[in-house]
Amino acid sequence: MSTPEPSRSISPVEAYRERMFKMLGRRSPLEVMGETPLKLADIVKRNPAALLRARPLAGKWTANEVIGHLTDTEWVYGYRLRLILSEDKPTMLNTQQDAWVASLRHNERDPRELVEIFRTLRELNLATWRRTSEDDLKRAGQHNERGPESLHTMLRLLAGHDLNHLDQIHRYIEAAQIK
Repeated sequence: MSTPEPSRSISPVEAYRERMFKMLGRRSPLEVMGETPLKLADIVKRNPAALLRARPLAGKWTANEVIGHLTDTEWVYGYRLRLILSEDKPTMLNTQQDAWVASLRHNERDPRELVEIFRTLRELNLATWRRTSEDDLKRAGQHNERGPESLHTMLRLLAGHDLNHLDQIHRYIEAAQIK
């Protein structure tokens, strides 16, 4: 008779990181991040704004709100990147993403405008990410909810976050078409 393995309990933070890292797999974070603006532009080109603004499920974001969230995230991570590169273990505050999406009224925005803002921010941030050295990637900040977080971890999280939300956008568009 074998002894059962003790179950490993992981925190929501660890579960989130693992999910994002699994989505990324062995892909290059910089390549994934470089492709995201093009994929968003294609989504917006192929789908009418009304469909992107349709709420497929009660209590969930619309595809347009997800695009707005990606834009907010790009702004936040760009700030965190610069903060960590220029300060020693700075504090990084969590964002209230649902409040941001609602208060910034992303669903009322033109999807093309959101994608253009995202593309511009991503281009700026990718230029900085590409200049980071291996030593830079070891630098870390102190996230107020997730604890210490290195630039290496942040880079992988951000790329996985892109893939996660691109998948979500596709699912929401499909669900909104069925409705």
